[in-house]
Amino acid sequence: MSDITLILLGAGSASRFALPPKKQWLWIENQPLWLKVANDFQYINNFSNTIIVSSSNDIQSMSNFSNYTLIEGGNSRQESLRNALKDVTTPFVLVSDIARCCLDNDMIKRVILSKKNNGCVVPTLKMVDTLYFENSPIDRESTKIIQTPQLSCTKTLKKALTLDKDFTDDSSAIASIGGEIIFVEGSPQAHKLTTIEDLSKLNCLKKPSTRALTGFGIDIHPFEEGKQMILCGVEIDSSFGFKAHSDGDVAIHALIDALVGAAGLGDIGEFYPDTSEEYKGVDSRELLKDTVQRLTQLGYTIGNVDLAIIAETPRLLPYKKQMRFTLASLLNLTPNLVNIKATTAEKLGWIGRKEGVAVEAVATLYYYDWTQDENNNN
Repeated sequence: MSDITLILLGAGSASRFALPPKKQWLWIENQPLWLKVANDFQYINNFSNTIIVSSSNDIQSMSNFSNYTLIEGGNSRQESLRNALKDVTTPFVLVSDIARCCLDNDMIKRVILSKKNNGCVVPTLKMVDTLYFENSPIDRESTKIIQTPQLSCTKTLKKALTLDKDFTDDSSAIASIGGEIIFVEGSPQAHKLTTIEDLSKLNCLKKPSTRALTGFGIDIHPFEEGKQMILCGVEIDSSFGFKAHSDGDVAIHALIDALVGAAGLGDIGEFYPDTSEEYKGVDSRELLKDTVQRLTQLGYTIGNVDLAIIAETPRLLPYKKQMRFTLASLLNLTPNLVNIKATTAEKLGWIGRKEGVAVEAVATLYYYDWTQDENNNN
């Protein structure tokens, strides 16, 4: 078994990236960037364990994609690394950034083959341009560009990170306690994805698949006298509404299920549980807005949605257009991409007895095409 654990850091907000999806969730063919990087590392070396550090929201979504160990990050790179190191039991640990996404096999092998007790192996590049520090030139031959991944002695790195001091990388931390720093040749290929402009420098990134992703949702709510009825975010003139933990908008609940289903993210209860006081009486339109924002950050775009409302009462025909336009606004779609159907149960069953309403929804998602932004930026 390998004596190295891999840690991939990706808990940052990617605020400088300035695209709708987080850079960790750019889709590369049929897999998100973070998963591609983890799989590529595992192909190069069979690590004892792979730990991916991310935000709590992303971890909830990542858990549906792989069996890699997922750890919640902190407010800084150093805090995130500390969190991950708690799960490391191997003598050595290889730390890299998910944003350094084009791997050079030979460089990584050079790093791994140079491992040494109590030390840190660092890939570097030579500086080729003239350098100034403030107003004075400095000798570029004495400078190095530091890259990741960096391979450290686990015990030494853990000790170094107990110091009350901020470090920008692992080698700086280990050097501060007298550990040996071993420099190896880096790679221009290991460029870090930080801004949109960097996309054109990363030849390993293939455009996302154009496949359509389809999800189905269904929800049912009984009636409750004396409550405002809301369907598709629209107030319906009725003496009763829906019995529910939230406002009971059965149509939006079914739609959210369809949307998260298309993304393979489970169901509405995993994101907005009806056991939580946070969502008691909540406006379901706010839940839909949050779902749309979540899907956008995870690299999806909504294609179209189709809802079928099954209700014996009330009569919904007068509200269908308003429903369509309300949902379109919440979904950031044109109204023609939102379809609302209303039918009855022909007086059969509990719906026919006018005890409640059921809604079925279908939604289509696509992977966000980041190559269009790359092309527009060139």
